[in-house]
Amino acid sequence: MKVRTRFAPSPTGFMHVGNLRTALYAWLWARKNRGVFMLRIEDTDQARFVEGAEEVVYKTLRTAGLNWDEGPDIGGDYGPYVKSERKDMYLPYAKQLVESGHAYYCFCTKEALDERRAKVEAEGGTFKYDKHCLNMPKEEIERRLAAGEPYVIRQNVPTEGKADFDDAIFGHIEVDCSELDDMILIKADGMPTYNFANVIDDHTMGITHVLRGMEYLSSTPKYNLLYEAFGWEKPTYVHLTTIMRDATHKLSKRDGDATFEDLVNAGYLPEAIINYLALVGWSPGDEREFFTLSELKDAFSLEGLSKSPAIFDHLKLRWMNAEYIRRMDGKAYFEKAKPWLIKAGVGEIAEKPENEEIFTRILQPRTEIFSDIAPNVDFLAKLDEDYDTELFTNKKSKTDAEVSKNVLSEVIPLLESLREWNETAIHDALIGFAAEKGMKNGTLLWPVRIAMSGRTVTPGGAIEIAALLGRDETMRRLRLGLDRLVRQTAGVL
Repeated sequence: MKVRTRFAPSPTGFMHVGNLRTALYAWLWARKNRGVFMLRIEDTDQARFVEGAEEVVYKTLRTAGLNWDEGPDIGGDYGPYVKSERKDMYLPYAKQLVESGHAYYCFCTKEALDERRAKVEAEGGTFKYDKHCLNMPKEEIERRLAAGEPYVIRQNVPTEGKADFDDAIFGHIEVDCSELDDMILIKADGMPTYNFANVIDDHTMGITHVLRGMEYLSSTPKYNLLYEAFGWEKPTYVHLTTIMRDATHKLSKRDGDATFEDLVNAGYLPEAIINYLALVGWSPGDEREFFTLSELKDAFSLEGLSKSPAIFDHLKLRWMNAEYIRRMDGKAYFEKAKPWLIKAGVGEIAEKPENEEIFTRILQPRTEIFSDIAPNVDFLAKLDEDYDTELFTNKKSKTDAEVSKNVLSEVIPLLESLREWNETAIHDALIGFAAEKGMKNGTLLWPVRIAMSGRTVTPGGAIEIAALLGRDETMRRLRLGLDRLVRQTAGVL
């Protein structure tokens, strides 16, 4: 039997990381078994439908590297792959269940149901449908249908016995049928409920393994009763534990938790997100933490899936992303960094070929996520000229306002005299001058760096910053720094 898995998201406009993990595990299981991974769009909930959201699903899966074998955009032998395009196929299956006694027409109005519910709850009970319409005479049913009365079709759950199923993670699960409600299969508007449509779709599309979230665990006994009513072979169920923000809160877009797109837009690498996400609820059985998709495919097993909720640790994801960035080829890193340099306003500086190596050298070891770049380099685009001159004072470098003023007054003419402006020339001039004066490198370089950046912490030191700024801007900032120090020591500033 060929393994066939599916990912069936609702087009809501974003991809929650929990949904993406479900897609990932379904993809891995299909690929490990040389099976089929199918994409199916669940668009029947019009209240949640978002225009263009289907494209978000496609983009997210492609960005994550999860290609599909069948789906709305590429077709296949089991289409259509968009639920709304399959709407005419469900009612005949529901009527088949009515004929066999496993379902029945229900004409109860909302008002009648609300009244009965209120009465049960007032007595301290929990309402479930009371099979009010189950034994309605066939002639009355036909009369009411002919009259156009609104109706739903409900599943006829046995009142005795057990409904059970086997889950690949949680083992054998069974419930008393008396605890189950007669769920609606076909709604009053003629559309199938999500639960009924999924059973029909999974069977008619040949799905062998259903990987989905824990929220469907309680509905699965009723799903299995439907499989038994039709005489169909049941799929293997794999219910995945919830991803938590912390010990008591689930991840939720409503509560501001990041989606996959949010994380990518914040500068996380898709491959790092997928690597980390695979480990949120699954263990390879050893100490490995870094996997390519191909390596995940080979290592993945249902036995490695956890029975306990997993915490989505943003600090761990950030660490893993940083490790991915450290391992990048320099040129690949710079290409990823470039949009963020442009966002910081230093695109013109980044475009100069001689600066690519400098940026890569000073930024790559310090980048954990790419959005770190902009606030670290934006001083190159615009100096905050009102920086506190106290920054020039540094015990370690043995500098203060007076020392810094003297350093800058000598460094400015030294750098102005350079015939070439590059890292080597700037380095040789400054370090040579410090040696000639018997001055520690730090004592010389600290005031120069402060004057050029207005910051005590920068990626790269004075020499790299001067090379990136260029001669004219470097000299302008050094003169400005000297002027501020002169005015401070004169008591003007």
